[in-house]
Amino acid sequence: MPSASSAVSDSGRPVPSSLWRDADFRRLWMGQTASQLGEHASLVVLPLFAVLTLNASAGQLGVLRAVGQAPILLLSLFVGAWVDRWRTRTTMVLTDVGRTLALGAAAVAGLFGWLGLPALLALLALAFVVGALSVFFDVAYQASLVRLVKRDQLVWGNSALEGSRSAAQIGGPALGGALVSLLSAPIAAASSALFFALSFLSIRRIRRIESIPERSERPPRVWRRIHEGLRFVAGDTALRTVCLASAAFQFSFAAMMTVYLLFLPRQLHLSGTVVGLALAAAGPGALLGSLLAARLPSRFGYGAVLVYAAALGDGVFLCVPALHGSSAVTVAALLAVGFVFGTSGQLVSVTVMAVRQAVTPDGMQGRVAATITFVGMGLTPLGSLLGGFLAQEWGLRTSLLVTAAGMMLSPVVMALSPLARLGRALPAAQDTSDGAP
Repeated sequence: MPSASSAVSDSGRPVPSSLWRDADFRRLWMGQTASQLGEHASLVVLPLFAVLTLNASAGQLGVLRAVGQAPILLLSLFVGAWVDRWRTRTTMVLTDVGRTLALGAAAVAGLFGWLGLPALLALLALAFVVGALSVFFDVAYQASLVRLVKRDQLVWGNSALEGSRSAAQIGGPALGGALVSLLSAPIAAASSALFFALSFLSIRRIRRIESIPERSERPPRVWRRIHEGLRFVAGDTALRTVCLASAAFQFSFAAMMTVYLLFLPRQLHLSGTVVGLALAAAGPGALLGSLLAARLPSRFGYGAVLVYAAALGDGVFLCVPALHGSSAVTVAALLAVGFVFGTSGQLVSVTVMAVRQAVTPDGMQGRVAATITFVGMGLTPLGSLLGGFLAQEWGLRTSLLVTAAGMMLSPVVMALSPLARLGRALPAAQDTSDGAP
């Protein structure tokens, strides 16, 4: 954990030392960091569990990934309204317990050889449960911050939490692949459960008492607030572009990753260790991307950084279908691809976060975040299904090329929009009455 004097936000500015001296905030931050690592590691651990332990087919893998991602589409907007009516600490603790038990059960089943069709069906149920609980946790920790820190510390607190989340989105899958390669799929599932247990131990120590929000609101009120968030995002050019670019990327990336997780072991005949290394290469890249995100936008402009970083990070996967065999050159190329993707992905993620927060009034931050998550991540189940279908019908190499090319839609959408013309300064927030809490 960074010290009070060295901690920095995503914008490169130091986080106020008083915030890091707040024990309850530190507990939330440490718990959220552990939870995000466990969540994103499990996104790779469970598919590799199915491929390496249950010998799942391409179609089955696509279904598994889609089932795990479905709660984002089905639940995210409604979970936001539900969480507002409960103590967030209780919600986070319960979801951590649930995910720990679920992944622990998968590890036990794998270690004791309880495999076959029932295990595959159980793995589908497990993926949905973990995905649903993760939606509750992710919404709850964002609402928790508002109730935990002073209003003038919200920007810094969000920077610290979102920095952890962005890093976990890139480094978590790499960590999951490394755990599978160095240990085994069942033990990797147990290791992912350990992250959720650590989150539970940290968050349950939060001492500040939350007041339970009023529960007198009727359902139409919830629907109206959801509609306000949707309308605000649709009416703002920058946010609308972020939504479209995110949806294009997440849909294509979900399809590509489904094929990629099959292509490496089955087409290139790489061992589990090498697959883990290829995925883990994104981790050091994400660290470099975090450092670059504090400097490049203010030097070259936010729009230019977004477009060029997205084009580089997404386009690098177009090189993978040209690889053959398991030679040292192939392994080195895969490591380079992972590193470049990790660097560019983290740079885009942090820059988009800064733009999104800058153009959104304080009273709309939560709803805008939920709306962009709903639109951007909601298509991932369909992407995973498409990846499994293409791999089964077209073959792995062709499918990987097509899905990797689809990822290029994201930088194209940004390049054709006013977002690409953003300069070195962030835009101002809209002055709108919809921003009222």
